Amino acid sequence: MSITITAFERSPDGGKGLARDTRVRWALEEAGLPYEVRLVSHRAMKEPAHLRLQPFGQIPTYEEGDLVLFESGSIVFHIAERHGLFPADANARARAITWMFAAINTVELPILELVTAKFIEGDKPWSAERMPLIADRIRGRLRQLAACLGDAEWLDGAFSAGDLLMVSVLLRLRPSGILDEFPTLAAYVARGEARPAYKRAFAAQLAVNAA
Repeated sequence: MSITITAFERSPDGGKGLARDTRVRWALEEAGLPYEVRLVSHRAMKEPAHLRLQPFGQIPTYEEGDLVLFESGSIVFHIAERHGLFPADANARARAITWMFAAINTVELPILELVTAKFIEGDKPWSAERMPLIADRIRGRLRQLAACLGDAEWLDGAFSAGDLLMVSVLLRLRPSGILDEFPTLAAYVARGEARPAYKRAFAAQLAVNAA
């Protein structure tokens, strides 16, 4: 059965790999799965046809036969489970899943808070005071993550879906400059970006926005 995902017709980041369809594209590329992309405008995302696939009016979605999924973490989990992006060892697989949850629930949340404070609430009178507080919370998380990673190449042995999501989340920090304060994490992200599957996913998203 063919796979179809949805992506922004015009990504807010201009195709720099920060939109969440990139992490799904990356997982599909790592798994060697062909897929099609249906581009959706911001207006169409709020219309009934798309809301039947994604009730919150977001992207990406994933369609494969009768299966429809939304939420990028869930989609990456599905791909990883069925197509070998988890370790074969049961305990290592469980740890990879834990890192997936950590990426989305623990590391990404303060990063998204920073994005919101800067681009949505930046004109509020209290924004200037709030931004440093959010940045410090992010730094605290990154110090903890850097301690876990240490000098290792990946979070737990070989590259897995846990690394795929963690790198995807950390990439969202690049515009802020905070990631550069943590050289081991910056190098970790660079290793993720250097993977051929990531390069293909990034190029595909960039091509849409450069057209």
